[in-house]
Amino acid sequence: MKELRFAIFGTGYWSRYQLAAWRELAGVRCVALYNRTRRKAQALGEEFGIRAIYDDPEALLRSEPVDFIDVITDVNSHARLVSLAAAHRRPVICQKPMAPDLETAEAMVASCREAGVPLFIHENWRWQTPVRALKAHLDSGVAGRVFRARIQYCNSFPVFDNQPFLKELDQFILTDMGVHILDTVRMLLGEAASIYCRTARVHSDIRGEDVATVMLTMVSGATATCEISYASRLEHERFPETYITVEGDRGSIELGPDCWIRVTTDQGTLSRRHPPAWHAWADPRYALSQSSGVACNAHLLGALRGEHPAETTGEDNLKTLRLVFGAYRSAATGQAVRVEA
Repeated sequence: MKELRFAIFGTGYWSRYQLAAWRELAGVRCVALYNRTRRKAQALGEEFGIRAIYDDPEALLRSEPVDFIDVITDVNSHARLVSLAAAHRRPVICQKPMAPDLETAEAMVASCREAGVPLFIHENWRWQTPVRALKAHLDSGVAGRVFRARIQYCNSFPVFDNQPFLKELDQFILTDMGVHILDTVRMLLGEAASIYCRTARVHSDIRGEDVATVMLTMVSGATATCEISYASRLEHERFPETYITVEGDRGSIELGPDCWIRVTTDQGTLSRRHPPAWHAWADPRYALSQSSGVACNAHLLGALRGEHPAETTGEDNLKTLRLVFGAYRSAATGQAVRVEA
């Protein structure tokens, strides 16, 4: 099996965890780093033994024979760097959110399509161990025809302490966490036909919204409610866990605190815990979500090798972004918004 060589664009807070996740996999190796502030790239390179350091992404692409690029920069630079990778015919993985607006995201997808290179989105939330276990139960048909679901991501974690830039975002909770949650809804229940949203700003020292309540009418006819908040102080909060309840005409599936899944039918309730793999390099506060990066990277690596289609392509992620920005339109107008097919 040929080893795939790649470069990382962006060496900020999340990059060291993404790089550590890649290093859990065989047959892939990071050989170069780019960051506009060179000393940050040098620091990460020294930590992980990577010698090729650049403060010019064009120079990196001209000089390094890499098989793909992993973009881990701020959202406003994604389009430029993805288009640059496409111009050099390099497949590219991009962090979420793909772009700050839908039009830019559509242009990114188009530029990669025209260049004939894959664009993947590093959407790791759907790769969390308990979420995949819930999906397996759902796909088994044990709950029957789904008519309602509830997805909760509500906690009081001080996310602004180590990511202070989030305070300055005009659009916060839906672009930061709503992308994850709405993508997970799509993975579990399929596409939505309409969306209704209400938002609130509870923290007084931030610009964007930190609470969102979203109701989706799915194409299947099911209703899904998403509660997303960084302003909730609850007895059962376990950052960064997501709680999910799916109800069908034959039973229900519940993902609750500490990764417990309970399947209830007329035969009773079966319970099992589905904890993730833990890694020494993970930040203990984010370990659940950071461990899912390993599974996400493994899936994308297989797609790069042509072993299977990728779940989270740029084309697919446009459907999630249509929900995100549709939610903002709904919150602004107070009306339900029809989702573009």
